[in-house]
Amino acid sequence: QALLDTLADLGVDTIFGYPGGAVLPVYDALHAERRIRHVLVRHEQAAVHAAEGYARSTGKLGVVLVTSGPGVSNTLTGLLDAICDSVPVLCISGQVATHSIGTDAFQECDALGLSRPVTKWNAQIRSADQVEMLVRKAFTVATQGRPGPVLLDFPKDIQQATFLAPTE
Repeated sequence: QALLDTLADLGVDTIFGYPGGAVLPVYDALHAERRIRHVLVRHEQAAVHAAEGYARSTGKLGVVLVTSGPGVSNTLTGLLDAICDSVPVLCISGQVATHSIGTDAFQECDALGLSRPVTKWNAQIRSADQVEMLVRKAFTVATQGRPGPVLLDFPKDIQQATFLAPTE
């Protein structure tokens, strides 16, 4: 929910994506979210190209939501296209739980290593209290200077974590 609240606060009104096991907690929250429309695609590569078209035609950040493993690896061609054409896209990839990272768990892959050559910046969210800060940084990097794609890798256990938002 913190992810979706931050995206909505940044003006995101549309997400292009394809669900999978490692990103289902975000999809559960997205189902109840009325501020953000989800466009279901038939392939993760199509999600990035759709987000590129959205960004080009609206001037807004294109946002993509995919699962781990082959889900995120299928986005690479679209991310390469976005970096070559300076299109601001945020790709949010699900990831296996943090305790499984590095164990060759089912559908685990090095999303950061794979996306590094085709993004301006990437990061992995390692705790629930980093969500808002990293989403805001991703938005800034993608949209300022020469626009381009960024990737946030979001482990499943962090998606499911609860935290108390700081009070003002």
